[in-house]
Amino acid sequence: MDTNQLRIYKDAVAVVTGSASGIGRGLAEALAQRGAEVVLADLQSDLAEQVATGIRSRGGKARAALLDVTDFHAFDRLIQETVATSGRLDFLFNNAGIGILGQASDYRIEDWYKILDVNLRGVINGVQAGYQVMLRQGFGHIINTASIAGLLPVGGLVSYAATKHAVVGLSTSLRIEAAAAGIRVSVLCPGAVETPIAEGGRFGKIITPMDAKVRRRLWEKQKPISPEQLARAALHAIARNRAIIVIPWRWNIGWWFYRLLPSLFLNVAKRMYLANRKLLHVPST
Repeated sequence: MDTNQLRIYKDAVAVVTGSASGIGRGLAEALAQRGAEVVLADLQSDLAEQVATGIRSRGGKARAALLDVTDFHAFDRLIQETVATSGRLDFLFNNAGIGILGQASDYRIEDWYKILDVNLRGVINGVQAGYQVMLRQGFGHIINTASIAGLLPVGGLVSYAATKHAVVGLSTSLRIEAAAAGIRVSVLCPGAVETPIAEGGRFGKIITPMDAKVRRRLWEKQKPISPEQLARAALHAIARNRAIIVIPWRWNIGWWFYRLLPSLFLNVAKRMYLANRKLLHVPST
């Protein structure tokens, strides 16, 4: 076997952050099913260990690791330990993230700093740690999880959209540089996926009071897919080295609309936001 090229996915080594639940868990399990050795990195280490145990019980290769993605030195240690143990790093999924749902007028400065630390600085830390290893190897694939909110403006998710737009810009720009060294970079932009982040995530929050039942109905109208469906489609696109991966496909329509007619899109989005705010009984600012 050629040890100096990317393995897709059999016998590959992958680190997945935020893999105790949601999209990260779906990716980790799908990678293991395809023969990869997976490191499940998460602040919820007990839950990550349960997922890893389940993978191993099905014959897969997985281990859990405690990781705070906002701590660069901890991230770097994890990458170095992975390479020392497994001999390589084929895939790095910078997937950990939180959501803050509510009006920007209700934010405290701490809310901004928290989501920037996890959603953006966490990705930067992963890139800084993993990219250098991949450059030395001469191969590797970095996949950063953004969101459809990284391609479209979204009222009520201002800080989340800001971080995810930044992740898209980071990923597409790094892809240009990395290609010369044989390194792949992709950005994953899911639409609605049934994960804890719909409620802010384990470490996020909802900052504006709103009717929970109506919020749930509005969320279900978006027809969220399961993390398992997302993972299957994502790994297929990653194997093809797609730059920007939008799943489910139907969310591309909104992205095309915004790129072709941005002013019209913004007007439509504003009307929808105001109508939804009324349904949710959100106080006016």
